[in-house]
Amino acid sequence: MSDDTWNALANLFVDESYATVKGYVRTYVLHRHLLEHLPAAPATVLDVGGGAGNQSFPLASLGYDVTLLDSSPAMLDKARERLDRLALEAQGRVTLLQGDGESASEVVEGRRYDAVLCHGVLGYLARPETLMTQLCRCASDGGVVSVMTANAATMAVRPAMQRRWDDALKAFDARVETGVLGVASRADTVEGLSELMRREGVEPLGWYGVWLFVDWLEFAGATLDPTDTDQLESTARVELEASRRDPYRQMSRVFHLLGRRIDHRG
Repeated sequence: MSDDTWNALANLFVDESYATVKGYVRTYVLHRHLLEHLPAAPATVLDVGGGAGNQSFPLASLGYDVTLLDSSPAMLDKARERLDRLALEAQGRVTLLQGDGESASEVVEGRRYDAVLCHGVLGYLARPETLMTQLCRCASDGGVVSVMTANAATMAVRPAMQRRWDDALKAFDARVETGVLGVASRADTVEGLSELMRREGVEPLGWYGVWLFVDWLEFAGATLDPTDTDQLESTARVELEASRRDPYRQMSRVFHLLGRRIDHRG
């Protein structure tokens, strides 16, 4: 996706998408996964394609040293707006960089991080290999690489729930769809990205599902109220549990894969 496309989508993506039940669930579930695998603060975190910092700014508030890298000036403007809402101490732990994730190691001048995040970015690239290589290269020995992207195994769910039966039949063997933002996006497999990690010296630690029930409800036409806090918290807890269990995680429309760079120092 071009930077100009993101400029047009910045308000929709940040102000609307993350304000929904699905947006809250995504942030909550990924945050809990990360805390189970990240080294303790004040470890360094690189968030590649980090947008407005929805996933990495909460880590800064917990004491992590965060560098957010994004190619879109519009997204970085949104990040600056959100950064101003953090406590001054947390603001001092955040660095914003403009640059292309497929050149990440060059943009950060060879610096390596204790954790490298890349959530919701791979699907907008024609191929995942170059970006995956960059993510792994930016991780220090023993560092964590965290990737979230669309699940190619469940491409038929959305059109089927919307009763677009011809599209659903085609989607069983598809890797590309027009996503909820109205732009084309591509899906990957856990096995495929795990192999790309291994090629770069990163050993997969495990994977989780993201977005199961809330996705199906939305696509079936249900209205989910983000202002109902009791319902929201209950939904998030159920989604977190589903993210860890088979067969539920396998049916999620998005998956979260984590790996650890092999530590050659020991």
